[in-house]
Amino acid sequence: MYQRITEEYVERLRSHPFVQRCRDGSITDRELNIFLTQHAKYSAYFTRYLCALIANLHDAGDVMRLAENLAEELGFGEEGGEPHARIFARMIEQFGIDLQQAPLFDSTQKLISTTFHYCKQPDPAYGLGALCLGAEAIVPALYSDIISGFEANGIAPERLHFFRIHVECDDDHADTMREILQRLQQDNPQGEERMLEGAQAMIAARLAFFDGVMEGARQ
Repeated sequence: MYQRITEEYVERLRSHPFVQRCRDGSITDRELNIFLTQHAKYSAYFTRYLCALIANLHDAGDVMRLAENLAEELGFGEEGGEPHARIFARMIEQFGIDLQQAPLFDSTQKLISTTFHYCKQPDPAYGLGALCLGAEAIVPALYSDIISGFEANGIAPERLHFFRIHVECDDDHADTMREILQRLQQDNPQGEERMLEGAQAMIAARLAFFDGVMEGARQ
């Protein structure tokens, strides 16, 4: 079931004009820079989304497993490495983007608020649906298309390291959450409806986010 749902959500996102134009190489520098700016504002809270979700998990083992994902984001995983937030910040700097001067779009704020809303719910099925099926599981396919857009605009592969590492590693993060979801669903079949609510709300908010990026580029 989870694979089918993920494929459906990926298809919906890849059908958005912004992502389509990344994939076919017709996307503009301006659109990509605005995307980076707004995505940076959304992703700046990622570890806090994860902390909010962890706080509502009932099983200590699940807490430890997602804490490992959190440690990896912070650069304290088994393999160490640089925190993902720092890698993203360096990429933003290389593109000459000043986040302090850039406005926060309403659609970006809606994506942030939606993520927090579901991750903070006492029933973790909401947050797992939002953060797993609505965010982590769709990242490899989505970022692959976005990488194509940057490359079509002459951006060297080494400048896209942040996106590449997430294409490679976020399947593991999503798998961890899926396993937790599967067990929760076995214990409480009614949790499926809550899981899907969180996931669908996130996909809708992300589609609106892309609308905001394209609208911002036209101004």
